[in-house]
Amino acid sequence: MAKTGIQVVWFKRDLRVHDHAPLSHAAAAGTVLPVFAIEPSQWQAPDSALRHWQFAADSLIDLSHALKERGLPLCLWQGGIIDLLNALKAHYGTLVLHSHEETGNAWSFARDLEVKAWCQAHQTPWHEARQHGVVRGLTSRVADRGAWEAQWEALMTAPTCQAPQNARVAQGWEAFHHVEADELHGLTLGFDATPCPERQPGGRQAGRALWHSFITQRGRRYRGSISKPLLAEAFGSRLSPHLAWGTLSMREVVQSLRRQRRKHADDSAWGRSLRALASRLHWHCHFIQKLESEPGMESHTLHPALRGLRERDAEHPNLIAWKQGQTGVPLVDACMRCLVHTGWINFRMRAMLISHATFGLGLHWHEPALHLARLFTDFEPGIHYPQVQMQAGATGTNALRVYNPIKQAEDNDPSGEFVARWVPELTVLPVEWRTTPWALPESLQTRFGFQPGEHYPQPFDFESEARRWKKTLHERRQTPEARKASKAILDKLASQRRPPGRRSKPKKPANRQQLSLFDEGGLDDA
Repeated sequence: MAKTGIQVVWFKRDLRVHDHAPLSHAAAAGTVLPVFAIEPSQWQAPDSALRHWQFAADSLIDLSHALKERGLPLCLWQGGIIDLLNALKAHYGTLVLHSHEETGNAWSFARDLEVKAWCQAHQTPWHEARQHGVVRGLTSRVADRGAWEAQWEALMTAPTCQAPQNARVAQGWEAFHHVEADELHGLTLGFDATPCPERQPGGRQAGRALWHSFITQRGRRYRGSISKPLLAEAFGSRLSPHLAWGTLSMREVVQSLRRQRRKHADDSAWGRSLRALASRLHWHCHFIQKLESEPGMESHTLHPALRGLRERDAEHPNLIAWKQGQTGVPLVDACMRCLVHTGWINFRMRAMLISHATFGLGLHWHEPALHLARLFTDFEPGIHYPQVQMQAGATGTNALRVYNPIKQAEDNDPSGEFVARWVPELTVLPVEWRTTPWALPESLQTRFGFQPGEHYPQPFDFESEARRWKKTLHERRQTPEARKASKAILDKLASQRRPPGRRSKPKKPANRQQLSLFDEGGLDDA
């Protein structure tokens, strides 16, 4: 066979054909081979889990079908991407590699550096496209205060990419195809195998259905529901795993959202909710930019003055109780048990879990961060690690956010329904005692057949512990050296402006192409 060269489209966390610039550009340039490398070392990383793979497998099956409808295969290679590139180079000769940029964990960062070195050594062009409003090589967010927001807006308002319709397929690709799509769920790759019975399904079709239900019904109650765990489950967008795995692009969601804001311009409830979601989509990219600019945040406390304060102890009894949902604090335990079972909890409860672990239980942030990463079906490294450090007070630049789980329960689960669902051992108690069962008077213990410490754990003195850590962190932040370090962190990582969703009405699209997302696979016609 003559070595004629091919355009390799490397899918990673961008499992879609719509608004996929690498696929569109490759199809326009020549013969195409779409590939996905199932790399065992990725799935053996400490923040990987079965639920991540299951969502990815759903999405890969969906992607395979979408490509097949357009006359293209999805080549599923089981092994390292470098081994695949070597095999393709030997077989086809000239390669051009196309992919999206990725801001991932330390494993993906090291992997991409290897790919870059391989491409340079083999004179192989590697075209990386942006899919989020993240800027590579950014050294400061303050140098030009409006520049980051301007580039984000430019990317989000640009026309979306059409899915290819008449692409030419690389012949002989079957030699590199190791796994059939319907076999993906049976693979054992070394990840944490904790089951997730109520995991969200993956795939673009599931993502489009979620969005459709949100913009037609559920979204109107978004603004007033997102802090409450039960209501957020029903009225939140629930798009986060689809954005994390790229079954939907951020740009198509932003553009569709703006059309909905115009459509509901006269409905104040819809207006408040859609503005709130627009703000959060902007912050999605803002937080990923933090990890892009400071990748060490995954493993090291960001602020130098706050390092070494808490020990990293994977066997600490407080950590074990927190992981198992047995801290004796009902809302904390309910959230953890919910996460284990469903793979999702709303943002405020995520923040409370980290706050309780680090302030209330005195734990270092790193082990809780890894545990939550494994539980979140929507784990997005660029959001996860900066958020964990911020909620743990480890950045040294934000106000110390300490979430009192008693107050959170009173404000966000006043009926006790969420706690009752996930901590059923407390259902024998009246609602007014489910928030603080440890304080149940002896006279009522006999009446309800409930004894704190026997039927449900006695909690650690989390309120005193939180006060101690607030005081310690505050004092550490006041030295001249700490203040200087804080300023440097702010200059490098902090956003200087409010997201555009809070400032002005969305601009009208520049042309008709922006009004109809791609083709029949767009979001508004889901």
